[in-house]
Amino acid sequence: MKPAPLHATLPHAGIHMATTEPIVRIHELTKVFRQGEINVTALNGISLDIEAGEFLTLMGPSGSGKSTLLHIIAGIDRPTGGSCRVQGRDIAGLSESELADWRNQNVGFVFQTFNLIPVLTAYENVELPLLLTRLSSRERRRLVTAALSMVGLEDRMRHLPRQLSGGQEQRVAIARALVTDPALVVADEPTGNLDAHSAAEVLEILRTLSGSGGKTVIMVTHDPKAAAYGRRSIHLEKGEFTAS
Repeated sequence: MKPAPLHATLPHAGIHMATTEPIVRIHELTKVFRQGEINVTALNGISLDIEAGEFLTLMGPSGSGKSTLLHIIAGIDRPTGGSCRVQGRDIAGLSESELADWRNQNVGFVFQTFNLIPVLTAYENVELPLLLTRLSSRERRRLVTAALSMVGLEDRMRHLPRQLSGGQEQRVAIARALVTDPALVVADEPTGNLDAHSAAEVLEILRTLSGSGGKTVIMVTHDPKAAAYGRRSIHLEKGEFTAS
């Protein structure tokens, strides 16, 4: 399946203005977790710039800190020290309610386990983020239909997750991530539960989002073949960047 161009299917795409500043700027970022009497350092003073429209892949063994870094960039977790600025804003300084609003408007999430609601149709799953907005039902319908069309599932919108293949479920999850037109799409092992064909379809969609779609895509993966779809790959080992 070749994904349709983003601007042709998602009518509100492209509203994010181009900038010469990195969309993500990380400086001396540290994250320490407390496990009983022991402090575990997940990120150890790392610095990184990510340009707008880039498709960046994060690689490394389990426990290397790559998912922790992804979660901090996406505003799911907070750093222990250092700074993480996204679109020029220090998101660690936001309150919980401000952070929730910021995530809904600026970040689309794609997870390994899809995280679809089993009793909701594909349409209803994609619509969920829009229910937090003041959009009318007619406008929500337009955006949901456009997002599902973009991932090639406009003919499956009334299907429940159990009626879809794994690859189709992940494409629904991508449509859900896109429907609010976020500047940033973060994907944590998005092909981990997929066969090779379905994985290639999902990765091609993510590459299109970063290319003609103008989104910034950050993906965590263990798979070198998946990482090859990105423009740049960064390796982490014990919370620090290493040579690939």
